[in-house]
Amino acid sequence: MISVTGRRFHLAGKNFSYVFEADAAGYLLHLYFGPRIADEDISHLAAPSFLSFSPMPPQATSVDFSLDTAPQEYATYGQGDFRRPSAIYRRKGGRASNLRYAGYEIGENVVPQGLPHVRAGETLAVKLHDTLADVAVTLYYTLAPDSDVLVRHMEIEAGEELTLERAFSFSLDLPVGEYDVLRLHGRHLAERIPCRTPLGHGLCRIESSRGASSHQMNAFLAVMEHAAGEDHGSVYGFGLIYSGSFALEAECGQTDVRVQGGINDLGFSWELGRGEKFTAPQAILAYSSSGMGGLSRVYADFLRAHILPPKHVYSPRPIVINNWEATYFDFDTPSILKLIDEAAPLGMDTFVLDDGWFGARSDDHRALGDWYVNTQKLAGGLQPIIAHCKERGMKFGLWFEPEMISEDSDLFRAHPDWAIGTEPRCKSRDQYVLDFSRPEIVDEIYARMAALLTEYDISYVKWDMNRHITEFCGEKCRGREGELAHRYMLGVYALAERLTKNFPDVFFEGCSGGGGRFDAGMLYYFPQVWTSDDTDPFERAKIQWGTSYAYPMSAMSCHVSASPNHQTGRKTALSVRGHIASLGATGYELDLCKLTEEEKEEIKAQIRAYRETEELILRGDLYRLCDPFETNYFAELVVSKDKARAYLVGMTARFIPSDYNRRLRLKGLDENKQYHVRELGITLHGSTLMHAGLLIPKQHDYETWVWHLEEVL
Repeated sequence: MISVTGRRFHLAGKNFSYVFEADAAGYLLHLYFGPRIADEDISHLAAPSFLSFSPMPPQATSVDFSLDTAPQEYATYGQGDFRRPSAIYRRKGGRASNLRYAGYEIGENVVPQGLPHVRAGETLAVKLHDTLADVAVTLYYTLAPDSDVLVRHMEIEAGEELTLERAFSFSLDLPVGEYDVLRLHGRHLAERIPCRTPLGHGLCRIESSRGASSHQMNAFLAVMEHAAGEDHGSVYGFGLIYSGSFALEAECGQTDVRVQGGINDLGFSWELGRGEKFTAPQAILAYSSSGMGGLSRVYADFLRAHILPPKHVYSPRPIVINNWEATYFDFDTPSILKLIDEAAPLGMDTFVLDDGWFGARSDDHRALGDWYVNTQKLAGGLQPIIAHCKERGMKFGLWFEPEMISEDSDLFRAHPDWAIGTEPRCKSRDQYVLDFSRPEIVDEIYARMAALLTEYDISYVKWDMNRHITEFCGEKCRGREGELAHRYMLGVYALAERLTKNFPDVFFEGCSGGGGRFDAGMLYYFPQVWTSDDTDPFERAKIQWGTSYAYPMSAMSCHVSASPNHQTGRKTALSVRGHIASLGATGYELDLCKLTEEEKEEIKAQIRAYRETEELILRGDLYRLCDPFETNYFAELVVSKDKARAYLVGMTARFIPSDYNRRLRLKGLDENKQYHVRELGITLHGSTLMHAGLLIPKQHDYETWVWHLEEVL
């Protein structure tokens, strides 16, 4: 609900209120963001002011007013506010800006063209005009239906020539207090590790400058009351619906905490001529009074309901067998057919042919961009494999890396200028990044992929990206190199939009060396993303735990792989691998031809069990119980919305002698319902399960346990 009284705006979500106003001089001031409050009490709120040693802008209507201390909705530059500004643009008159209120409109969902976005909602557009330049800024606030999320973005229109040097999507100033910040850092094979630290005074900034949201830092930041925990306390979440180079900042100053972010301004610039506009990506702002657990469930509900592709978000997911760890590049048609023959009786419904099927691709040093079938490796091409899948009752999927080009490829030999950068270029796997800032290159890659998707019965596409951008320049961006990173991302989105729109029945999975581009931007097009190249269940439990802070379980693609694990060498039981993979979209990635009959029967049982709990994974509420980063245990519980069913997976990291009688208190159940715990053969009230708990089983290293709970009627 959006209500306006005079120049005061109250945006009320399901459980939160967000309030700001334009003061008498036209400055847009933030008043409140927190638990929902009554609309008639809004007049009680007033922007605090503190002047000591702070300059007063020329247009101020009070001697006690300074932009240096005023809580702002979008911060200007050079008018006495010494905190970090939200936008910087250079023009003939300098860089100073003075944005003042110029009106508002309320309408249906405003969609930022060319960018992923919230799919429904009511939008408030607040218009600002710069009194120092012919520049207009519009701040957009979208309330998604039945959600605890506020979506924000910005658009700037130039009435004169200027160069954008920073154009953040949002900004707001929170009241001063004792805060912690939580970010999700990592690296390849170890993505989204939670890191919580005191904010302290000064600037906390997280960013990626890699042309992708990256393995190293996820596009999500939480600002928490110092006393807040997993289940209690005030937490603010800030995430970007964007997949490129980004920045998120929390700046603790003398009177407040300024949180803002959007496209990374490092190396960024954007030329605007008269009448031209620039639109920033959308940001997800959320508040929870129930700690990080509550915030995570808010994010999960929002992403499922308003970001992920509606056609696939709640549909049963394909249970794939991917040949990568079974064969790597060493395969031919007979070996693939044999793998399909093994997969079909086990209950797997989709075979995905991974890297190595195209061009002269015999290793990872050649042929990217040559998207035609290697008929020397695959006799008869793809058709015999697809026909064999159909005979066995399975669908067929294919791996692509659309954004890349190998130096040793027909495409590069024909178009060396299509690669981003100029010689000498940095190399990674002997591949370069295609310049998707150029529409003609996007068109060509679309044509090649569309030809394959049209000719063959392909139901599943795995879209990979295995290197980051190093040289942000190209043949056609001379003098405007600062635009390349964002224009590249717009090209990626344009290709994803065309493919998913024109092939709506194809299920797309995102990937970037595993989880290197796991963000809300890619999830707009792809209902799930390959969570990490590390498939070791102990490591995956930690990766999936961290990912769950900002993303739903259903978005995590989780495979059962071989033992010893190919990344860590760790040996784990097949049951352990299956249990951890069941906490996401389950699949398999191992050589089925090497399995014993007992292992095959176990996989059949795993797939039946996953289908039984899949609805919980797709729609349920996740409760994190035992933190694998802080304790010897991992445990997550997913509960149905009606609290009638629940599914728990736990793991013991190391066996500790005499470490017995540890009770695990469950969460999220109905205290007054009775639940039957299938594996324990007991029936207890929800109150008992949550307050007294259940004993953690005695286990050895890297062993897991599961509990299925069902309401007793």
